[in-house]
Amino acid sequence: MIELENVAYSYGGGELLSEVSLKLSPGSFHFLTGPSGSGKTTFLRLCYGALTPTAGHAQLFGRDVRDMTRDDVAMTRRRIGVVHQDCQFLDHLPLAENVALPLIVSGRDTLQEQTNLKDLLGWCGLSHRAKALPPELSGGERQRAALARAVIMSPDVILADEPTGNVDYEMSQRLMTLLIELNRMGKTIMIATHDLGIIRSTKSQVQARVLRIVNRRLQLAGADL
Repeated sequence: MIELENVAYSYGGGELLSEVSLKLSPGSFHFLTGPSGSGKTTFLRLCYGALTPTAGHAQLFGRDVRDMTRDDVAMTRRRIGVVHQDCQFLDHLPLAENVALPLIVSGRDTLQEQTNLKDLLGWCGLSHRAKALPPELSGGERQRAALARAVIMSPDVILADEPTGNVDYEMSQRLMTLLIELNRMGKTIMIATHDLGIIRSTKSQVQARVLRIVNRRLQLAGADL
């Protein structure tokens, strides 16, 4: 699905990641950890084609990113849902329309998809906030809306960048429950986080692989987490 082979990425004359290799298999669950500034967001951006490696090979669903046109990358990324750390929305549109934007842009805003949207908002506990504008939402509601928008196209892979970073413990557990449910539906999940408590509690519920970025390289985390 997503495969990185000896990938490096440099920016502004400095190397941010070096000799990174990883294969995300269908239905797998991964955590990505490391200190702030270690390159977690850069790594995720390489995984969904927003960045092109400066060395090595990155493949999305069997195709090398370097051989793909911008349109190819855009089409491929419909199979990858991304929960960004900053949760940006269009403030003049209600929550439901913000979540549905990927459907509208792709021309899939059909009656069936509108029904699916209602079901999705219910699954995320947001039905009662469907008409609320983004500035009216709490931090937890924004994070759940970001997750709903990431999965509205039913992607094969979901990449989440610090999805629990700006919410309290109770809401972080609720978000992780939703991600675990998605994994049990067959979705491949990768979550970048610095919260080791979230990793420990989730590992008791799902078989997860924990990866750590150390000195620009990726390594399998040990039992010291």
